[in-house]
Amino acid sequence: MKEKVELLAPVGSIESLYAAVENGADAVYLGGKMFNARQYASNFDREELKKAVEYAHIKDVKVYVTVNILLSDSEFKEALEYISFLYNIDVDAIIIQDLGLASLVKKLLPDFEIHGSTQMTIINQYGAKFLEEFGFTRVVLGRELSLEEIKYIKDETNIELEGFIHGALCISYSGQCLMSSIIGGRSGNRGRCAQPCRMPYTLVNAETGQIVSQKLDKKFLLSTRDLNTIEDLSRIIKSGIISLKIEGRMKRPEYVAVIVSKYRKALDNLYNRIDRVISKEDKKELLQIFNRKFTRGYILGDFGRDLVAIDRPDNRGVYIGRVIDVDKKYIYILLEDSLNVGDGIEITDNKGNKDGIVVNSIFSKGKQVKSCREGEIAKIKRIGNIKKDSKVYKTSDVLLLEKAKKSFTERDKLKKIDIYMEVEIKIGHPIKMFLWDDRGNYVTIVSEERVQEGENIYLTEEKVIKQLSKLGGTHYVLKDINVKLENNSMIPVSVLNKLRRKAIEELNRKRAIINKRIEINEKDVLNKMQDIVEKNKPYVKTNNRLISVSIQSFKQFAKIDLNKLDRVYISYYEGVNESIKEIKKHGKEVYLQTERILTSLDFKTLNRQIRNIGIENIDGISVSNLGTLKYIKDNFDTNIHCDIGINAYNSFTMKFLEEYGVKSVTLSPELKLSQIKNICLNTNLICETIGYGYLPVMISKYCPFSIIKGCLSDRECDRCKFRYGYGLKDRLGKVFRIVRKGKVTTIYNSQPLVVIENLKEIYNSKVDMIRLDFTFEDDIKEIQTMYYEFANDNIDEKNVVEFINKIKKSRGLTKGHYYRGVL
Repeated sequence: MKEKVELLAPVGSIESLYAAVENGADAVYLGGKMFNARQYASNFDREELKKAVEYAHIKDVKVYVTVNILLSDSEFKEALEYISFLYNIDVDAIIIQDLGLASLVKKLLPDFEIHGSTQMTIINQYGAKFLEEFGFTRVVLGRELSLEEIKYIKDETNIELEGFIHGALCISYSGQCLMSSIIGGRSGNRGRCAQPCRMPYTLVNAETGQIVSQKLDKKFLLSTRDLNTIEDLSRIIKSGIISLKIEGRMKRPEYVAVIVSKYRKALDNLYNRIDRVISKEDKKELLQIFNRKFTRGYILGDFGRDLVAIDRPDNRGVYIGRVIDVDKKYIYILLEDSLNVGDGIEITDNKGNKDGIVVNSIFSKGKQVKSCREGEIAKIKRIGNIKKDSKVYKTSDVLLLEKAKKSFTERDKLKKIDIYMEVEIKIGHPIKMFLWDDRGNYVTIVSEERVQEGENIYLTEEKVIKQLSKLGGTHYVLKDINVKLENNSMIPVSVLNKLRRKAIEELNRKRAIINKRIEINEKDVLNKMQDIVEKNKPYVKTNNRLISVSIQSFKQFAKIDLNKLDRVYISYYEGVNESIKEIKKHGKEVYLQTERILTSLDFKTLNRQIRNIGIENIDGISVSNLGTLKYIKDNFDTNIHCDIGINAYNSFTMKFLEEYGVKSVTLSPELKLSQIKNICLNTNLICETIGYGYLPVMISKYCPFSIIKGCLSDRECDRCKFRYGYGLKDRLGKVFRIVRKGKVTTIYNSQPLVVIENLKEIYNSKVDMIRLDFTFEDDIKEIQTMYYEFANDNIDEKNVVEFINKIKKSRGLTKGHYYRGVL
């Protein structure tokens, strides 16, 4: 294979950095103490970041820093000051999710390379093209894409493509999950996901509560297996991905060492045309270091049961044997694999009951031993209520961990860099030392001392080489040296040692600086940002008190009152043209609501729908994805509305969207009211917030019912009986309704958002329009009427209280994040 790609490793601590670099990573990605999507990792303070960049660059490894969360307006100064610091310490690129932040970085630091985070939900060629034209160098593609879809994006764009090849998977499209946020206030878009997808759920009929399958009661229906593509790297590379990304910033350094080393070896085997890319032993070590079972992921066509592990959400280890006997003090295990003192094991009976320990002693054949092999019986101290025939799994392998740790801590295991040297030693002159590497860095060092003529003791070439080769505590090994030594020359060995140290220090300095930027003043960047803010034209905000309604079917359309709304967002359905005519007859705005997720092939269908409706017959189009935004802007002359999938979280994002030609925006439902007010006061765009509705908490390619049906693909989704009317019940008895439309699953919150009693306060925060999202309700007209009449002061608060109590009693309610915000 000719194409060489980048192996990109996760780094959550300085030890993980060493593990990644020493085991063959070409680049690493890591986060600082702020503004990154793994706030629960150790992460790096500023001094550690400096050291990390220096160390990695010396070792020919690039460093990408994550600044991949949504930012509130109040955080921008600190974020830009931080990014300026990253620029000055020679970070190779930053990974960004927030559109507003990206737009400022491109204006203020145009030569700082930026990569689009997977949180931007780039899943089609138009999204990739959007980022390319924006000035992004690279995009981290959504994990949901197949090889064919990736190749299509590659053929249609020039932006670099990065894709995940190993590690944990999100069940939701990244950037489109509000589940952790809505349930517990911990936002995945802010780096604090609490992983509710790893909790147990039960599939139920949403109306009756009846369990769909007793076998799946309280199972981990949203918990993905870990991605493992090591046997298919050739196919992945051929698709056009140039950076192979390993997930795992929350994992221990030994995990990083093992995973990186195996993928490094597999890639090198590919390059060297070795048929066997990975050995049986390497496969086993990948499994042993951590696994939730493995999947090849969407990228290689896995679906349904092959994608999730419903029996448990955590590391399951490797099966090593079974319990053949138990007495009062000991457990007897017939081994099918090795067991060592220090290993962690988990013993599971046939009912799923588990006990785990770290093995601190082993007895075999009447003796205490340090290890036992396959076929032997190991006797260990009894724990818990272990039963005969229980299965034994090794969850941590002490020898593997020790080997992994040695790979980045023991001096003789570390990667060394070849250097070359020439030394001129001439009587009466200073010593001249020339040092260089294969990267084209040259160092010249001249001694302060002059060479003396020796009387009885002289320097020899062998002695000079011996002293200058002492590089044990450095990153280097002397590949070749040329010594030009005048006879009878003499100088203390300490001078040679000092010269060597100085030369190495200078070479380190040169290797550490790759990008050769001119240092910027961080205050200047902030001043320029302030200039951008102050140059914005004054914003005139009126108290519009507009009401919009979102509907998904003709049945819902028949229930709305067109006299009590200002705008309708309408999905494409049979008979939609008649609905549009009726809306326009009443003098109301109508926007076609596009799907939240559109892959590359879906745009032909969208184009056909728009042509069928006639762009001149609607007031605009609502988009929820950056790719759809670009497609509509490039192909249709119409107003564009950005829905919640765009993640408009600050006024800088609003400014960018305004400059792009957008007319109105639904603000992120993760904003609290004070943040909403600040945004609305600093934009000319029409600002909308959601005032009623079951919020979509997860958007996924996966369908939980594929577990029941045994689906191997999404080809039968449009004919499936489970598309509507079912839900996931959690441990608290809350039911999250599921809708499968096309090939996308939407999971809705268990309770509707209801803020009718706060309408006036929301409008007074300069929100122009409040939206009512209708999904499962039968009382659409009543809800719409109450909101509209209260917004227009036609009913009193007593009626509102009665309405709220009715909603609360029938379905419960939440006020979302209006008054609590997110972490």
